[in-house]
Amino acid sequence: MAKQVVGQAKFQVPGGKATPAPPVGTSLGKFGVNLGQFVQQFNDKTREYNGTPIPVVVTVYNDRTFEFVTKSPPAANLLMQAAGIAKGAGVPNRDKVGKVTRAQIDDICEKKKDDLNARDLEHARRMIEGTARSMGIEVVD
Repeated sequence: MAKQVVGQAKFQVPGGKATPAPPVGTSLGKFGVNLGQFVQQFNDKTREYNGTPIPVVVTVYNDRTFEFVTKSPPAANLLMQAAGIAKGAGVPNRDKVGKVTRAQIDDICEKKKDDLNARDLEHARRMIEGTARSMGIEVVD
């Protein structure tokens, strides 16, 4: 008999630092998944991200097994790391909190190319630059 999908859960967890506490426990506990097993597998797979939030989509089956897919870190987090800032500006059109170069933008686009809804690198670059502007980060050449 084939496995049937019972449910799906989407959440963000710091890479390599997942624990059975929320959001993992609250999202997967209702499906009866072995949380320790998920935490172990997730931490092994995302150890190199070292605390950067990683979006994950977990598919749970009727026999309480699961499989998960990790996505690339959010563009805002990658931009904050590249600019060396802790958070974006409160009023981004007036306050500028950091700067990133086009090379850094291209690097972020390469990291996110599988998760972006863009036709090519130029469109991906424009999406990431828009995120930077909305955070109060200037893009310089």
